[in-house]
Amino acid sequence: MSHTIIVMEGDQTGQELLEEALRVLDPSITRCDLRFERYDLSLENRRATQNEIVRKAANRVRETGFGIKAATITPEAPGDVGSPNALLREMIGAQVILRTGRRIPHVRPVAGVHAPISVVRMAVEDAYNAKEWREGEGLDEVAYSTRHLSRRTCRAVAEFAFRHARRNNAKVFGGPKFTVSPIYEGIFKEELDAAAARYPDVPYDPQLIDATYALLLETAGEALVIPALNRDGDTLSDLVLKMFGTIAGAESAVLSLDDEFRVQAVITEAPHGTAPSLEGKNIANPMAMILAGGALLRYIKDEKAQAASRAIYESVFETVYSGVRTPDLGGQASTTEYTDEVIRRVEGKLEVWESL
Repeated sequence: MSHTIIVMEGDQTGQELLEEALRVLDPSITRCDLRFERYDLSLENRRATQNEIVRKAANRVRETGFGIKAATITPEAPGDVGSPNALLREMIGAQVILRTGRRIPHVRPVAGVHAPISVVRMAVEDAYNAKEWREGEGLDEVAYSTRHLSRRTCRAVAEFAFRHARRNNAKVFGGPKFTVSPIYEGIFKEELDAAAARYPDVPYDPQLIDATYALLLETAGEALVIPALNRDGDTLSDLVLKMFGTIAGAESAVLSLDDEFRVQAVITEAPHGTAPSLEGKNIANPMAMILAGGALLRYIKDEKAQAASRAIYESVFETVYSGVRTPDLGGQASTTEYTDEVIRRVEGKLEVWESL
């Protein structure tokens, strides 16, 4: 069965690394019947179309269920096209962003952590797209922000967190600062507690968000799943990925869930930015973007896609272990040399597995 993947092109090094990931996803490598439909989400084209290209790409992701996106430039000027990420998440009906930090071979993590840590972040609501305004003048000027949380989104994040923890033999850890805002953040805490009651076999250790940050520096051998509000999860996931050595070593998945909390659409991407200083130098680390391709295949209900996903994940980390590393990891391999080695290993694994 053929599967259409919506490819959302980006800017600078982000686009270069997307092309590396697509080399790995090529049907001749993965042995999967994949078709790629491209949409140019570069800053130039978003401005030219007034974000209409983003809406078209989002609509196609809703129809096909699968998308992969390059890093894009977010202009800072008010009234410009802004970031496409929030628009994409809103238009595909996303509720969850999943990012998992893992040990990278021969890369020393912070505080001795080695078990995976997944951050399950709200994809919408909270501080993002909140209404903001100011009143008054001088030192009497006051800034206001109107945020909101829906119980539906809170339940989706809580349910996904506990299901993810069960699949990965992990503990659900952390939570919101409900003691400060028992009404606003309390709605999320209620849903986490309710999910814990539905999944009594999943270890649950609720902590306030500030304690979560502090206790992360003491964790070591236990796999964790941390559910978080949108803004908390944004900062927390960057910290967690960096604890394992580099933000370029893990993928990000934006997930839209149906009423039964099953994945109905997914966009995978690298969590890092466009790295303009590395553009055209062929030295950027493509790990996160290649893993984004592997993650996307994981959500395709097809045996060949599942096998290719596993092969990609294993090959990415085996390549680092073998000594083929880009300069950010202390190696001398170029971007393309690293990808070439991943491809060689993926092809070998799939050939061997098929013979067995």
